[in-house]
Amino acid sequence: MDLSSLHPARGQKHPPKRLGRGMGTGHGKTSGKGHKGQRSRSGARRKRGFEGGQMPLQRRLPKRGFRNIFRKRYAVINLEQIALLGEKSVTPDLLLEKGVIRRLFDGLKVLGDGEITTPITVSAHRFSKSAAEKITVSSVKLSVYRLN
Repeated sequence: MDLSSLHPARGQKHPPKRLGRGMGTGHGKTSGKGHKGQRSRSGARRKRGFEGGQMPLQRRLPKRGFRNIFRKRYAVINLEQIALLGEKSVTPDLLLEKGVIRRLFDGLKVLGDGEITTPITVSAHRFSKSAAEKITVSSVKLSVYRLN
């Protein structure tokens, strides 16, 4: 068996309609397009979403919102999650490895929810004000990564 011997099942394929080949075919004269009107003309095609001249749905609905294409997305972690790790130094790579964060996006931001009691070195791209205060109070060293 090879590709040249393959064919569709019997009765599956139908011959195409032969339009405009005389009145005896049943598809002569107007070729199944009726009389006059937009769809009877050659090259008749309407734009996507055209509703016969009625104001289209995509223009009837109001425009909403704004999407900032320069927005920076940060992976977020709280101080309580850092405390639960029990590590001496915390970096974005360590958090990815441990599965605490799934993706780094444009950087790591540390938020101030929770408390830290033991001295830890925390490296991140951003810190919230409350997180920075809590880290410096509990004699924890923080270092800020540079974004590219």
